[in-house]
Amino acid sequence: MTSIDDRIAALRTRQQDLQARMSSIESELEGHDAKDFEDMATEREGDEVLEDMGQSAQQELRMIEAALARADEGEYGFCVRCGTQIDEGRLDILPATPFCATCAAQVAAGG
Repeated sequence: MTSIDDRIAALRTRQQDLQARMSSIESELEGHDAKDFEDMATEREGDEVLEDMGQSAQQELRMIEAALARADEGEYGFCVRCGTQIDEGRLDILPATPFCATCAAQVAAGG
């Protein structure tokens, strides 16, 4: 069983990793000097991949920041929807999850 302190430390480490990744992506997107059409087209394809990676990192970062805010409030590990304690196994897989498995399924189903 992983302690809450260990989970929070892991979330903070992941937060730092994502922030570094996003900074690297930003630098890469700003650092083009292609002169001809073929090089520009190749760079644009690469940019699309980088933009998708950046969006994914931003989404995960928002989830981590929300989880850390819940931890600061003493509410980490409890479902934001129903208030029940989130199963340890679920937190092992999705440490930033705001929902218990039941509520996550309901949210995914549109309820």
